[in-house]
Amino acid sequence: MFPERLEANALQALCRQVFAVRLVMIPLGAPLALGRTAPGAPTYLVAASVLLTFMLSYALFRDWERLGPLLLRHRWLLAADMAVGALLLVTATPSSPLGLVALGTPLLAGLVYGWRGSAVFAAAQTVLVAALGGGLVLSFLCVLSGAAGSSVRDFLFRLSETRARLAAAEAVREERERLAREMHDSVSKTLHGLALAADALARTSDPASIRAQAEQVASAARRAASESRALLTDLRAGPVPYPFLPALHALDAQVRVTGAVPALPPSVARHVVAVAAEAVENVRRHAGASETLLTVSATGTHLTVSVEDDGRGLPAQLPSAGHFGVRGMRERAAAIGAALSLGPRPSGRPGTRVRLSLPLEGIR
Repeated sequence: MFPERLEANALQALCRQVFAVRLVMIPLGAPLALGRTAPGAPTYLVAASVLLTFMLSYALFRDWERLGPLLLRHRWLLAADMAVGALLLVTATPSSPLGLVALGTPLLAGLVYGWRGSAVFAAAQTVLVAALGGGLVLSFLCVLSGAAGSSVRDFLFRLSETRARLAAAEAVREERERLAREMHDSVSKTLHGLALAADALARTSDPASIRAQAEQVASAARRAASESRALLTDLRAGPVPYPFLPALHALDAQVRVTGAVPALPPSVARHVVAVAAEAVENVRRHAGASETLLTVSATGTHLTVSVEDDGRGLPAQLPSAGHFGVRGMRERAAAIGAALSLGPRPSGRPGTRVRLSLPLEGIR
């Protein structure tokens, strides 16, 4: 009946609270109703009706997880609830404090079936109350309770739709950012190298150099095509095992590993390797370093990956625009719950250190 499980759970919880309110109203109104009833058989009849209504309401409240879905699937069960309430109205009269129990059925109808169901049950309950001399106020309250239940139901549906749209928009935004990072870390860099090789080829007149430059252009083009296919495959396929340590050893850096490196989920391993690869690439392009050291350290609680170089160090202020590499590293670290730091090497040595600290708890 419901398009989303969230709405069903919320409506079932509200319906259960209606029975909880009824359970409170019956004991509060029963003494007053019995005090206005003539002694003898009428008193016993009212007491029996009160007890029956209370027991049925308590059963629905206590076993709502089992009985509630039946009420949501079968509308005639709500008519049975109205019949039980009618018995109480007939014996105790609608003008007694127990007459407020009649408001529960149209309220439930509005919650469960919307404005169509609430209109039917509210009209039937209003006619019953008026026929028994319940007065204009109680009749109006029956209509109002049905409208209130329907309004709450509509509000829940609108709230859920809004949350679904916001979740979809957030998923689209995250996917766009992920694609931007993947393009920057793979195809974008390869195409940049391809452009540099093509520029060099245009300025070369020596046949041997032209042949070598042409081979570099062809190699870069094939690599860009391969990276594009890998990116498309990653978009279409599910998670596959990722060679974490081999991928780090393939980087242009001296690699040192200490401790027993645990097996990481493929998505987490890809992010860690991408951060390290970006740090190594930044050293090659900007640092002018003679040595790049990549250290992987594993303890019982954290995995730490750091990239150090002996180059010229970071500028006083990183560019605010166009610096997608550092931005991508920070986004990747945040995506896996890791801490990323960029700064000078410790102990005052020249160069830069990029350090990623990943908590291992909860990802194994």
